[in-house]
This record gives sequence, structure tokens and C-alpha cells, in this order.
Amino acid sequence: MGHVPLVRMNRLGKVCERHDLFLKLESCNPGGSIKEKNAAYLIKEAETRGLLRRGGTIVESSSGNFGIGLAMVGAARGYRVIIVVDAKTAPPMRRTLAAYGAELMDVPLSAADAHGSMQVARMQKAAELAREIPGAWYPCQHLNPLNPEAHALYTAPEIAEAFSGPPDVIVLGISTAGQLAGVARYFQRWYPGVKLVGVDVAGSAILGTPRHHYKMTGLGLSFVPPNFAPEALDAAYSIPDRLAFSVCHALARKEGLLLGASTGAIVAAGLAYMSAFVSRQRVVLINPDRGDRYLETVYNREWLDAQGIEILEGDALTVAIRALEPASRERMMENVRHERA
Repeated sequence: MGHVPLVRMNRLGKVCERHDLFLKLESCNPGGSIKEKNAAYLIKEAETRGLLRRGGTIVESSSGNFGIGLAMVGAARGYRVIIVVDAKTAPPMRRTLAAYGAELMDVPLSAADAHGSMQVARMQKAAELAREIPGAWYPCQHLNPLNPEAHALYTAPEIAEAFSGPPDVIVLGISTAGQLAGVARYFQRWYPGVKLVGVDVAGSAILGTPRHHYKMTGLGLSFVPPNFAPEALDAAYSIPDRLAFSVCHALARKEGLLLGASTGAIVAAGLAYMSAFVSRQRVVLINPDRGDRYLETVYNREWLDAQGIEILEGDALTVAIRALEPASRERMMENVRHERA
């Protein structure tokens, strides 16, 4: 787990010729995503603190990757694992969870909020199960203050060690803000000149941009996570589903990389941010998971057509990326103050 390859992007656009852009392929972890780092770290901490004992049960709300991480580590250490899912949890994610022996608990669509989000309902169900089941432990990735530690201890040092000196820019998804907080903590201490760019999906609540339904999984929340610190970011982007999914297709066809939905958003934001730099920069973009989990959605033309999502190609894709503007820092800060008031 960890020390995954970094692969240079070469053909995705002119920006790849002017700068050195490397994807950190966390999709190469044993379970296929960066979230198993969090899972392994939090389980170890729970055992150390006596929160999780032999024969215990792990309960979590997850749209897929963190649940898979908990399921695989739980299987290796002999725990029962229950993952609370919803209608947006894709069939490949469900089958993978079941293959590791996890039990799935569905939250009905009727529990969605006004913007179609199921996260709060899932979290409430997970907390309820943890209270009812003797010996249960609910890590609650969205609210757990220890969530960033795995990235401060492992992900960030791996980035620094991969180069003879730190990169100039790191682009990463926000999600629960665990990656952002952990990576920021490390680089602010040891290499404060590194710029951090955060990425969210359009429609999410985190950046204070307009709320609406979205199809993305892996990015997006209906609330601002406690670990999110906008002051750690040099820029942040809100990426629409269509653009994120279009970049996924471009990565597969131009770079030979079949990667997850959130990676498309992260790469789109990275290309947009780097377009303004004249001097050559070294950039790391963190790829959270692999693409085979999205073959029935993001890479399925019939599903895309049913959702009314057009895949942009060529000049149309380039224009859409260039049109991206970073989220307002003032709005982000005000959104955080409002959510936490």
C-alpha cells in the first residue's frame, strides 16, 4: 500500500508540453484507491485506542472507495463490515464490497435532501447501526479528525520523495478534505512554497458555489466537512459532471489511463490552473481510483445518453477547460463561516 507510480501526461493538451504534469496513481493500491490508506490507518488507531476489538463490527457510510478499503482491511483482520450505501452506489462498487464479505445496507431515495444528496441520511443510518450493534465502531470518514493523518504520514512524504525536491503544484480532490488537510499539513511545514489546488464537483456544498444535483461519486458533499480549511488552498475549482467525464474519456484515449470519475475533474482543474503559468512547473495530480469501477456509468455511452451528458472532444474540450474559473476565495470563506455558525 502506497509508493504508487507517478506517470507523466504527454498528449492531453498544449499545457502538457509547457509543464511537467504527473498523475500519482493511487489507483494502483491493492484495493484500487487512495481511501484504503485512510481505512488501514483508522482501523489501526481504533484498535490501539480500544474502540475496535476482536470480533467487532465496522460500520460506515460510503459511496464506494472508503467502504472497499474498510472491507478489505476488515477481512484481513477478521472484522464484520457493514457499509451503508444508496442508489448512486454503482453495481461494480456493490459487487466489489460483497466480494470482500461486506454487508450492504441501502438507504432509500426517499431520504434524499432537496438537492438529491444521500450523504446525511447515510451517515445517520450508519450512526444508528453503530449504536444498536454490540462492539460496533463507526469511523465516520466525513467528520473524523484523524482522517488527514494517513496523508500527512504517507501520501505527502511519498510526493516529496518522488522528486529531487518538492513539486511546484499539487492538485487534489477535496471530498472529505482528509487528503487536503494531511497534504497541506506536511507541505506547509517542510515546503511552504508548494501551491495546493483543490477540486470539487459542481453542485456540491463545499466551495459555496450553487447547489444542484450531480452524478459524480467520490467528490461532492451536502455540507462542509470539518477538515476543510480553504486558507490552505491557492485555488479551488468546481467542475461539472460533463467536463469531468469528458476528461476521463480523453485520458483513456490519449494517455492510455482508465481512471475514475473524480480524476477527470482533478485533471481538468489542473490543466485550467496551469494554463496561466509561463515558466515551466512541475505538477502532481492525485488520482484517487481506477476506472473499471465506472464502466457501467462514466464509460457507458447508453448511461451517459440517459443522463443527458455529452462527452466533449477535441477543441470543444479544450475550450471548456480554458473557460474554467477558480471559485471565489471570499465566497469559500463565507460559506465555511456560515456552515459552522
